[in-house]
This record gives sequence, C-alpha cells and structure tokens, in this order.
Amino acid sequence: MHRINRLGWIDSKKLNSDGALKPCLAPQCGGFTLEAELGIPKNSVAEPDFLGWEVKQHSVSNFVRPDSGTAITLMTPEPTGGFYKERGVEAFIRKFGYPDKNDKPDRLNFGGVHRAGERQASTGLTMHLVGYDSAKGKITDASGAIALVSDTGEVAAAWAFSGLLAHWSRKHTRAAYVPSMRRTEPHWQYAYGARVRLAQRTDGLRLLKALACGAVYYDPGIKLEQASTEKPTSKKRSQFRVASKNIATLYETLEAVEV
Repeated sequence: MHRINRLGWIDSKKLNSDGALKPCLAPQCGGFTLEAELGIPKNSVAEPDFLGWEVKQHSVSNFVRPDSGTAITLMTPEPTGGFYKERGVEAFIRKFGYPDKNDKPDRLNFGGVHRAGERQASTGLTMHLVGYDSAKGKITDASGAIALVSDTGEVAAAWAFSGLLAHWSRKHTRAAYVPSMRRTEPHWQYAYGARVRLAQRTDGLRLLKALACGAVYYDPGIKLEQASTEKPTSKKRSQFRVASKNIATLYETLEAVEV
C-alpha cells in the first residue's frame, strides 16, 4: 500500500484471470485498479483477497477524512430463497420493480435502500431478520434468513443465514479499507490514500446486529432493459452496504494506519 500510495494517479485498469491487464471504465474500477496493483485478478472466490485480508476500496472526496466517504459495498450475494430464487430475476423485477425514475424508456428497476423493519416506498418490501432476536442479539432459528417481505406476507427474496453468515465470517474477518479518489481528465485514473483502516475480528452475529440497527442495509441495483421486447436484458446486482463512518459496528477492532 505504501508503494501504491506513492504512485499517485494510476490509469484505471483490471487484471483478468489470464494475467492480461485491460482498461476499465466503470464505477467499480476503483476496486479493480487497486486489486490489479496488488496482483489480484478479477474473481468471485469466497476467500480473502490478499494474504488473508479482504481489500475494500471506497470513494472519498478527500484523503484527510477517509471515514467520511460514500457507502461501501460489503458483499453481493444472490438470494437463496423467495420469489426471486423460484421464478428468476426477470419475473422478480416485473412483479416488484418500478419504471425508471429518470424516464429511461422501456426500463424497469429494483433499487433503493432497504433497512430492517422499514417499508421501502419504491418496492413496497420490508426487510425482516427472520430467526434473529435483536433484543438479545441471538439467532433463535438456525434455518432463519434475511427476507424481503411484501405487505401481503409474500417473501420476495431471502438469504439464508447458514450460507451468508459463513461467507461473511470466512471472507471478512480481516479487512483493509482503502480510500480512493477518481479523476476522468486527462483520462480515467485513481489515486489511493495513505490512511488505511484495518478492521479485525468479525462474525455473523456482528453482521446481524449491524443489519438490525440499520448500519448495514440492502441497496440493490437490479434492472430490466428493453422490458417490452421479446429479448429483454436483465442485470443482477444484489448488494449489502454500510456507510463508511459505520464500519466499526462490524468489527472488534478498527485501527487507522499511515502507509
């Protein structure tokens, strides 16, 4: 990280699994560029990225306050239950989505912040932690799940505790949160700050507690384009996120270090 910080502005890129470096021009390229500099190819392996650490890049407006940046995507698991799993993403969007709010033609979206116990106005769904007692901080049903539920009680999508919490504990028990800034002129580039936050020791109960209090939330970016045609195009993006300032709720220790 000391070396990467001293490089200053770095051309946006990604490292493919075959070892080839390619230009990258997308919102998630801050993470891909950092991973490329660390020698990490694009992957979806449920293990820590680098030497036992999960490396999480996040955007900030300045490097003086790395905790004041935008929301950080923690993980992007696909639902393991509910209507989404049973009928597929297209049917899910058609039932629970809504027309694009920026008037993009023939497009349906499913998005918006979903917090536990709060009805989301655009989707009409409420997140419930089924099988978790937030007052006691305990799991009361091992077969429980994070569930998005309609007003009629239908489970639109669900993530079983068993798989999700195991994934979280395995991949995120040690995480390095690295602040970044982006510029597009003279071309797309990223720079990475010298103050990195090292978070250690987490588990599934800490994640559920953060979800119960609203610190962690579900904020998907799912869409269906050319919705009225015979060949609509869907995009899957289920993501759980946390505000940069709330990272400490997920870990036993959080230490800021200068690289």
